[in-house]
Amino acid sequence: MHDDRALIEARLKRVLDERVRPAVYPAHVPLDVAVWHAPGEPVPVAEGLAAEHSPVRVGDRWGAPWGTSWFRVTGTVPPQWAGRTVEALLDLGFDENMPGFQCEGLVYRPDGSPVKGLNPRNQWVRIGSPVTGGERVELHVEAASNPVILDYHPFLPTELGDRDTAGDEPQYRLARMDLAVFDETVWHLVMDLEVLGELMPELPADGARRHTVLRAVARALDAIDLQDVNGTADAARACLREVLSSPAEPTAHRISAVGHAHIDSAWLWPLRETVRKVARTTANMTALLEDEPDFVYAMSQAQQYAWIKEHRPEVYARVKKAVAEGRFVPAGGMWVESDTNMPGSEAMARQFVHGKRFFLDEFGVENEEAWLPDTFGFAAGLPQIIKAAGAKWLLTQKISWSRTNVFPHHTFHWEGIDGTRIFTHFPPVDTYNCSMQGKEIAHAARNFKDKGVARHSLAPTGWGDGGGGTTREMVAKAARMRDLEGSARVEWETPAVFFAKAEAEYRHAPVWVGELYLELHRATLTSQARTKQGNRRSEHLLYEAELWAATAAVRTGSRYPYEELDRLWKTVLLHQFHDILPGSSIAWVHREAEATYARVARELRGIVDAAQRALAGDAGSGGTVVFNAAPHARGGVPAAGAAPRPAVHGATTVSDRVGGGHVLDNGLLRVEVDARGLVVSAYDIAAGRETIAPGRAGNLLQLHPDFPNMWDAWDVDAFYRDTVTDLTEAEAVEPVAGADGCVRVVRRFGSSRVEQRLTLPAGAGRLEIDTEVDWHETEKFLKLAFPLDVHADRYASETQFGHLYRPTHTNTSWDAARFEACNHRFLHVGEPGWGIALVTDSTYGHDVARTVREEDRGTTTTVRASFLRAPRFPDPRTDQGTHRFRHTLVPGARVVDAVREGYRVNLPERVVPGDARVAPLVAVDDAAVVVTAVKLADDASGDVVVRLYESLGGRARARLRAGFEVGEVVRCDLLERPLGAPESAVADDEVPLLLRPFELVTLRLTRRRAAD
Repeated sequence: MHDDRALIEARLKRVLDERVRPAVYPAHVPLDVAVWHAPGEPVPVAEGLAAEHSPVRVGDRWGAPWGTSWFRVTGTVPPQWAGRTVEALLDLGFDENMPGFQCEGLVYRPDGSPVKGLNPRNQWVRIGSPVTGGERVELHVEAASNPVILDYHPFLPTELGDRDTAGDEPQYRLARMDLAVFDETVWHLVMDLEVLGELMPELPADGARRHTVLRAVARALDAIDLQDVNGTADAARACLREVLSSPAEPTAHRISAVGHAHIDSAWLWPLRETVRKVARTTANMTALLEDEPDFVYAMSQAQQYAWIKEHRPEVYARVKKAVAEGRFVPAGGMWVESDTNMPGSEAMARQFVHGKRFFLDEFGVENEEAWLPDTFGFAAGLPQIIKAAGAKWLLTQKISWSRTNVFPHHTFHWEGIDGTRIFTHFPPVDTYNCSMQGKEIAHAARNFKDKGVARHSLAPTGWGDGGGGTTREMVAKAARMRDLEGSARVEWETPAVFFAKAEAEYRHAPVWVGELYLELHRATLTSQARTKQGNRRSEHLLYEAELWAATAAVRTGSRYPYEELDRLWKTVLLHQFHDILPGSSIAWVHREAEATYARVARELRGIVDAAQRALAGDAGSGGTVVFNAAPHARGGVPAAGAAPRPAVHGATTVSDRVGGGHVLDNGLLRVEVDARGLVVSAYDIAAGRETIAPGRAGNLLQLHPDFPNMWDAWDVDAFYRDTVTDLTEAEAVEPVAGADGCVRVVRRFGSSRVEQRLTLPAGAGRLEIDTEVDWHETEKFLKLAFPLDVHADRYASETQFGHLYRPTHTNTSWDAARFEACNHRFLHVGEPGWGIALVTDSTYGHDVARTVREEDRGTTTTVRASFLRAPRFPDPRTDQGTHRFRHTLVPGARVVDAVREGYRVNLPERVVPGDARVAPLVAVDDAAVVVTAVKLADDASGDVVVRLYESLGGRARARLRAGFEVGEVVRCDLLERPLGAPESAVADDEVPLLLRPFELVTLRLTRRRAAD
């Protein structure tokens, strides 16, 4: 037989496009349309319905960027349509290739009750099935004219990302407003032909199945009368029944389809628009659940449920009903799908605390999975946090985006820094927006790396990023692939059902140890510095507010601000979403975030101030009390306690340096700053060790060009390092009058200015570097370099509840790809017995490299902190303006010193008028054990909750002493639920602790009442 595959496949495409799909709606009449354009921000539904509308016609332009237009569509069902299914077709000017990325609408009835959402792949509204004819139709559409930011030519700078700069040019043209007859038989024929047409090219060309399907399709096309598709659709479908009913092979791959709409809580739209996106999508999904009995839908992010509850209670009622039926699944148990690299230890824990508690309180649902399909890599401390929250599984897809190395597993155990293992799955479909196309399902089966030992994978199915969710077409295709020869078997299942099956069949899954590093989007550790600083400072203020408020409540009976802290935590957690904290959102989002962080800081400082005033004693005494929130004692003030300011001993001298510059010396450290303002020596006097590599200089600002191949705000490509400008010209290098041990350095470059203050405090072995940058560069990358005289093949980098080691070499492609990485408060490099820490108060991105010097064969390990970038997409003015950074160089530091310095820099002392000494609520007698939270229990019982961890990577035997009378002590999970019986060895208000490396522990201490 001649090979006529191409001929029949081309015929199928044309017949589908030009005859069959148009016949789904064989008759239509226009609707009357009127519009009201809301001024400013979105208005309540009642106002939109009641507004005075003006006539508008199909073809008219509408919608200024970020505007809201209320369309009223009215009409009458023709009497001759009686007994038929009728739908309204409402096309706002959609591009079907951009679901979630352009205009959208939410349809209401005249009484204000929501019906469903409109988007490019979901333009229909069911009027009746069947209709009687003559029905009066009236629908209202709240249409959002969100501009297209990421267009067909992506990453072009645009001013559309902020309402203040977007202008008022209409973005869309009204395309269709009709009532139409819906022919369900033809629609099913379309689904049959699409499934088989998509299956054929995935089958082996020399296999019988491909040719069997081809002949069946040819017969179906022959059966269609192109002038009477509706009349011949049944006959065409009959030609396909046999090939559609042929069962899959027993060994076929099994796919658990989970309805999904990955809705970014902010990205190319502001937070307020996400509130509406969630309402549109959930309205559609609850309606689809009612129509499709096999369909299951999962939605993560407790914040998004809270938005619906607050803003669209009618939709929320439908959600709650579907959740109770087990078909609308709250997934993931986090407040938002956050970044996991940059959030601090407590913040990462609170993502699960607030997310899981919301799902428990609202739905009675206990999540056992973490659901993070789109997060940009995963920190090595995360498995322990997931397990401590009462979960045991993780799903993500994003690692498939890595550009250098292909991850070797799809299902595996992920082991964190403390040894905790989490059963993890990467969907081999390689998308979190699966649309049930044949090529996607075939790719999942072929791509699955665990064939032979496992055969289950998961496919998050539905339009996402900007929302939309699963469509009836996707459900129809999945039904045909439930048991179809040549295809993987597809079945709608909840995440929990999938994970249970996958774990049961793959008991001895392989293990991956350490971080899950995404070899892409590395620049998200640096973009939008103000957002990152706002997050870091908010995290530490929240810790302080809880600590001092709890201390004041126990010591003085002051009110503990439960509601305020709950609200503020949720605000900060929201802004850790994986397109806000990483700096990859539009200007509007980051401008708003900066203002939000300022409000959060003011409120938290108010809580801290009130608590400290209650604790400080007599404000009129003339004395001052120093409050030390850090988990380590300093300057005579206990950790988490307060005392009068102690005297400072020692002094720092500043003298002229031979050859220019200045020498700072405090007896512990001698620092030479040359005439260029560079640190050419940092000599550890006690150890007799030089910090700076011979012939090199630290405190070196380096400027790189920064124009990645794509994803401007997200990416920095390896070739950026090929060109560098060392900023060595100084405008001023001078001692600062009135500031002991301080040298001021001023530089100018391009259109920017840098002013630094290099301070060597008396009695401290550290050099403090305060940098202010007035940044006005474009597509540049600014770094701060320290070439260190240390032979190190690895370095320590702080992460949640501990640190991890990364290589300084590039032995493998995996090492080479990790050329920009994340740290929290410190980096540490060292040789046995001596090391150096670089500590930061607000930056995350960095790189570490090593070279061997020819002259002495010594090793130079260069540590560079990333300061600022200037990408132009999606925010064309990213980071323009003034920024302030604080870094500390600590020669002679061990890791324990790095940990201590990290907290010191990020938790500065606070000085309050008074005369009191404030004993800590809790104290730990081992410096390796660090307290990350001291608070009152969330249930308002008055119990004290303490969270701590072993910080050095070794075993710790410690004692925790309470500064109050303790009734009993119970180990808890992150949600403060007991994990077992109370501790039996509590005596004299002390608790013995034995911690494994990096173990985190949460303790709940009941306060003994007077009646006890």
